[in-house]
Amino acid sequence: MAYNGGAFHGFAANEGVTTVAGELMRAMSTVVRAPVEFSVAGRTDAGVHGRGQVISCDLPPGTDLEALTNSVNAMCRPHIAVRGAQWAEPGFDARFSATWRHYRYLVLNTPEPDPMLVDRAWHVREPLALPLMNLACDGLMGEQDFASFCRRPETAEGAPPPSMKRYVMSARWTDNGDGTVVFDIRANAFCHQMVRSITGFLVEVGLRRRPASDTRAVILGRDRRLAPHLAPPEGLTLWEVGYDGARIHP
Repeated sequence: MAYNGGAFHGFAANEGVTTVAGELMRAMSTVVRAPVEFSVAGRTDAGVHGRGQVISCDLPPGTDLEALTNSVNAMCRPHIAVRGAQWAEPGFDARFSATWRHYRYLVLNTPEPDPMLVDRAWHVREPLALPLMNLACDGLMGEQDFASFCRRPETAEGAPPPSMKRYVMSARWTDNGDGTVVFDIRANAFCHQMVRSITGFLVEVGLRRRPASDTRAVILGRDRRLAPHLAPPEGLTLWEVGYDGARIHP
């Protein structure tokens, strides 16, 4: 499924505000005439988009998936679209069966803004040095503790803190040649605000406000204050989710 995150207060259902999950559950439940709840590959924050988001759910036997897709899209347009639906093997779960998630961040790197990209890109006026940004990406690779780049969730008193270890498979900046640059990052999973925090840090490197060698120091410091610059949500999109290969647990 795909959605424009600018129209919602995040993905997860939240009473009192409009969310992607809330609207989708409402539409699906109306069509199949039964309550629908689903598992999701990645919960995105308010303003963050989805292009290759995946959900899984139980539906009444005999549900016509093509008719369901058409009806849900008619009810949820223009900000939400189901791009495809199929029956899955027993035990499949959109979240727990996923082996990787791929996020893409779009930056408009021109002196002047572009109104057509106002809800899809972060406008950075000063020229960015992509070779330095890609050099800084090297330190992100592999399994590491990304506590410096994550917003730590609240835990119950006495409960052990959740692990911030994640396995980054690839991370790279590309110049599109049209005034925009793209950051692609793929990992087994991401913790809260991890991609936006990494993007903000790498843009600081690209602006020559900090050296590319800072990546390792920030990661080893395990201190959120070492990477405080958070990229805005509108440039971020959950691009693709994979279910091939072995699953690496966070």
